Amino acid sequence: MISALDERFMAASIRLGRRHLGQTAPNPAVGCIIVRDGIVVGSGITGWGGRPHGETEALKDAGDKARGATVYVSLEPCNHYGKTGPCTVALIDAGVARVVIGLGDSDERVNGAGAQRLRDAGIAVDFEPSPRLAKETADAHRGHLMRMRDGRPFVTLKLALSADGGIGIPDKGQVPITGMLANRLSHGLRARHDAIAVGSRTVLADKPQLTVRLPGLGGWSPSRFVFTRNGNAFPDLPEGWQALESGNLAAALKDLGGMGMTSLLVEGGATIAKALLEAHLVDELYLLRGQAVLGEGAVTPFPAHPFDSLEGAGLKGWCTLEKRTLGLDTLWRLQPPHI
Repeated sequence: MISALDERFMAASIRLGRRHLGQTAPNPAVGCIIVRDGIVVGSGITGWGGRPHGETEALKDAGDKARGATVYVSLEPCNHYGKTGPCTVALIDAGVARVVIGLGDSDERVNGAGAQRLRDAGIAVDFEPSPRLAKETADAHRGHLMRMRDGRPFVTLKLALSADGGIGIPDKGQVPITGMLANRLSHGLRARHDAIAVGSRTVLADKPQLTVRLPGLGGWSPSRFVFTRNGNAFPDLPEGWQALESGNLAAALKDLGGMGMTSLLVEGGATIAKALLEAHLVDELYLLRGQAVLGEGAVTPFPAHPFDSLEGAGLKGWCTLEKRTLGLDTLWRLQPPHI
């Protein structure tokens, strides 16, 4: 059985793993905490590029204190040989007494086998977090789960809307819509995603950098992609960018999954945003509503213009996960019915 104290340590391991979201593809960002006699003796997170794993980092941190200890890990330990050995073997060799797992790994190479291997070695395994914590764990690993289930990354669409519901004006390049706090949130989103993409018109008209420009996070920029109907035949593709075929978005997302991408942030423009929404390929939507008025001729990805309600924008049935102000701007974080 999992106690209230177990819940606290598990919550801490989830928060720890979240610190490396966007940096561990193709592997999930796993947090691991090792506790002995109520004291944390070791902790670890999956490293940049997916290695080393959180469990082995925590065991290294704990050293001999791991023997007889309880391990809290946000995702079921791996049980297969790849570039490194199985975390299950490392835990067994370290002599831990108990492992509390936040979420089973649906990777077919694990999928319950990790927990069973630990049990077979005489280690107590618990798998029963509270519903609230189970949801939090699934949310932390949603990109990995999506890639294992559907072969594609979890897709977040971020749109900055003017007061009259537009996201831009044709042939005007980048038009300021939101303020400093909203822009900082956007850069934070970039840092937590494996990949970022825009449509080809956005690249040609705005020449966006799509990098993370927050102090201390210069190295956290995601891999950059452009959706284009010509596939790789994109004129003057910026250095370091890759092209995706927009004619079949589902296939393009599968290609990203094949590259190991577990999360994708799409920042527009209107054409690609509308296509993703109509294809039900958006898993989370960030709407940032600014004070600017773009006026007649503004482009929008929504069927109704100006934007006056979620239902009027074709978002009927979407759930509001969060609504708050960011200075003079308003943020809606929305989840579609299919999630």
